[in-house]
Amino acid sequence: MRDVLALCDALFPAGHDARLEGGRVVGTGRTRDTEVAVVGTHAHAAIGADLAFALAGDVLAIMEDHPGRPILMLVDTQGQNLSRRDEMLGNPGYLAHLAKCFEVARRRGHRILALVYGEAVSGGFLALGMTADEAYATPDAQVRVMALPAMSRITQIPVERLEELCRTSPIFGPGAQNYEKLGCLEAVWHGDLAEALAAALARPARGDRRRSLGAERGGRLAANDVVERLLREP
Repeated sequence: MRDVLALCDALFPAGHDARLEGGRVVGTGRTRDTEVAVVGTHAHAAIGADLAFALAGDVLAIMEDHPGRPILMLVDTQGQNLSRRDEMLGNPGYLAHLAKCFEVARRRGHRILALVYGEAVSGGFLALGMTADEAYATPDAQVRVMALPAMSRITQIPVERLEELCRTSPIFGPGAQNYEKLGCLEAVWHGDLAEALAAALARPARGDRRRSLGAERGGRLAANDVVERLLREP
């Protein structure tokens, strides 16, 4: 797992004021061309009601204080918090609220990127990561829906069979490279992270390309074709 403040040093060699507040990382970084708002999690944080609400507040503050400023999500989450307290509070609603705040920011002109540098799992990644315009990852990032032993318990498919499927289909396999092939990740960033971030911010927004990227890369063979056929229906 990367240290998140060391990651910010690499992303923002011109300087940053990123700080840790509980399970959150917040602040501002400076690229060669602009200032970037930083919102995210660290230490494999599980996103419960309190953390989701705090992250949503960070996004709302960015919209109010810095209209139009690009937002970079730094993602390291083991998923949604599965505690009884968070479930009773209606944690899915808090996660949905967080996702809606990012959507409002997008509609108000904020460019939103995500960088997975640790774990990205399940509902936590849906609200913090997949809501970005484009999601990226470092090569050592661990992206998955769930661990294979848990998947085995749910599906009643032996772990050995799931491991075999992982070797032939990225849909079953964890890891940044598999999710890049699926189109969920725009790219895996190797080398100079500051240059990669600056280049991503400099490109015009291209819309949601995940299903087309999945088809081009051979990771999702049917989704794009099915959607295109439905869109052509009268």
